[in-house]
Amino acid sequence: MDPVRQIADTVLYEGYILWPYTRSAMKNRQRWTFGGVYPKAHSEGREDDPWTMQTECLVEAEGEARVEVRVRFLQVVERQLLAEAAGGLEPVDALEVDGDLLLSWEEAREREVVAPEVQAGDVESTRTIEIDVPAASEHEELIDAEGTRVGAVVRTWRALHGAVEISSTPLRSGVSRLTVRISNTSPWPGGDREDALKQTFASSHTALRVDGGAFVSVTDPPEELREEAQACRNEGTWPVLVSDPGDRTTMLSSPIILEDHPQIAPESPGDLFDGGEIDQLLTLSILSMTDEEKREMRGTDPRAREILERTEALSPEELMRLHGTIREFQSARGS
Repeated sequence: MDPVRQIADTVLYEGYILWPYTRSAMKNRQRWTFGGVYPKAHSEGREDDPWTMQTECLVEAEGEARVEVRVRFLQVVERQLLAEAAGGLEPVDALEVDGDLLLSWEEAREREVVAPEVQAGDVESTRTIEIDVPAASEHEELIDAEGTRVGAVVRTWRALHGAVEISSTPLRSGVSRLTVRISNTSPWPGGDREDALKQTFASSHTALRVDGGAFVSVTDPPEELREEAQACRNEGTWPVLVSDPGDRTTMLSSPIILEDHPQIAPESPGDLFDGGEIDQLLTLSILSMTDEEKREMRGTDPRAREILERTEALSPEELMRLHGTIREFQSARGS
């Protein structure tokens, strides 16, 4: 997998569902806590739930450079189980199929907006791309081992509307400022915050690639560009250089604070949706769960089921690699 995409996916699903990866866990009662771009009608008058997100960074280019912008986020999807009854299918909170427990809850769909390349250089340029996701639903029948329909799963999501505005402004010869502003103008009928989340751009982040130029680190800019870098306004997000150290062609603007050139530990067995925890600790905690806890984990979410199945399939050698790795040795000098 592309290591840059791997880091972006980790950001996308950070906090999606947390240990013990069950619907009943208190920490999973409030979800979608990172990178939210909320409906404007909900956000007005609230500083904690913004309806916009803005990235600003610097691009160095001797001539005209071309920048590709991708905005990615999750859309909340309601998952409702239906059980076979005398009068037809009826909504239920839980359903058992061939011994497996299934639960009504929320999932998410990945959404991506890819903008046509924008010019960065000596000429000011702007571009606006509309975000338009129509409301829809999917119906999946549930068939048991004997071939009998026992129910169904209905997944529904609401309409999303908004825009991605991109502009490039020359600052001096060979240096321009790139601005990416995401806005959520989805028509929202009103209600509480939980309802507004169903029309929120959750876990929003921006990926940028430049051809014919180089990005400037906002975290550690060169002295001659420090003033311009400090003047960049980043709202709800923070841009960092990604890819290999020394490569300045790719930047990720993340709602989670990262350092330049972040990396995924090569011994990690896969996503656990909690970058603040230790893989070994979470893995051992999963393996020590009771059968009933594992049963609920499987029924809570398809991605939680994947974590459980992957963890239970780890070999002793793979488990040992999680115990610790020395990246490099450094000599310690006495005072």
